[in-house]
Amino acid sequence: MKVVVIGASTNPSRTSNQAIHMLEGADHEVIAIGSKEGRVNNTDIITASPNIDEVHTVTLYINPTIQPKYYDYIIGLKPERVIFNPGTENQEFMLSLISKGIKIDEACTLVLIRTNQF
Repeated sequence: MKVVVIGASTNPSRTSNQAIHMLEGADHEVIAIGSKEGRVNNTDIITASPNIDEVHTVTLYINPTIQPKYYDYIIGLKPERVIFNPGTENQEFMLSLISKGIKIDEACTLVLIRTNQF
């Protein structure tokens, strides 16, 4: 499954970093997008917004005030779902995604993986 992590960080104490490790460990293909380039485990963090086909899930680790610049990009990826991790909840964007037929989850990616609900 192809997963895009938006808000990726090289800081091991950040949840996005832990998610990348866990997603890789669960054999998901991870594309990491962050504000700074770097590398987490086997995944490069890129600062661009590349065209990506067949995205299953976008998992957000960015503040709702930063999200508007990603609205069109995320919708354009046509993911099956977008996960709003704790602190990223954004009613406006959630309603927009639902109106486009994209499923939303208000959940923690780490918990979803640990409980085999991802």
